[in-house]
Amino acid sequence: MGEEKKEVSEVKETKETKEVKTEGKKSFLSENALEIITVILLGITALLTAWASYVGSIHGGNQATNYATSNNLSSDGNSLYNAAVQTLSQDMGVWNTISSYELEILYAESAKDNAAIEANVWKLQWFCEDNLPENMAKAIGYDVEKFTDGNNDTQDILEWLKDDKAITSPFTEEFVDKYFDEANAKLEEADKAIEQGKQDNANGDKFSLVTVLYSVALFMLGIVGVFKNTTNKKIVLAISFVCLLIAVIFMVTIPLPTSGGIFG
Repeated sequence: MGEEKKEVSEVKETKETKEVKTEGKKSFLSENALEIITVILLGITALLTAWASYVGSIHGGNQATNYATSNNLSSDGNSLYNAAVQTLSQDMGVWNTISSYELEILYAESAKDNAAIEANVWKLQWFCEDNLPENMAKAIGYDVEKFTDGNNDTQDILEWLKDDKAITSPFTEEFVDKYFDEANAKLEEADKAIEQGKQDNANGDKFSLVTVLYSVALFMLGIVGVFKNTTNKKIVLAISFVCLLIAVIFMVTIPLPTSGGIFG
């Protein structure tokens, strides 16, 4: 009997020791600690979800704004381009008229026909004064003030005609391109605006994905309390934390909006 009591006593001591060890193990992340951590993570995740949704909506608004801006700039650029084409066509007509007067003057000079020289110089003077644009005058070297000041105008024009650029068409590629500088600048702005709109669209989609990840984390955190087994709770909590961490890391890599909302 004494030995049996001794064995029972030893068994009880063993059980108590195991219970003490078990309690020692359970002291890390107890039920209360798990609840507190879950509540804190729920709050943080909810705030981050709201933030991601807010920033994503700003990107969406910026996308629409940039697309509208691009359309307006494209319209303005096309209008300027059409106007430049008309101006170029008119200036080419002006040059053709000037060129014909120049040929008449040179022919009259070769024929020593002073009357014809004076007549065509007079036509050239007044046509250029009324129609010659500054950019073309500079390109062909025509000095409106000097050639119409009434002081040896005919001789001045004859001297000018000896210069090759006076009788050579100014419509080089570089000269023509300048007509479209303003239009091209507008169209370039339109391209930049639409590219920014595409970037905002892409960033908005990324923030939508971040919101989905946060929603998954919220769901996982929400069902932690459903499990009665502490180990299962820890596993679900760990999975939700990893999901939350991935979402945060992904979110910080996405550029914030350049404007709109609190971003100006």
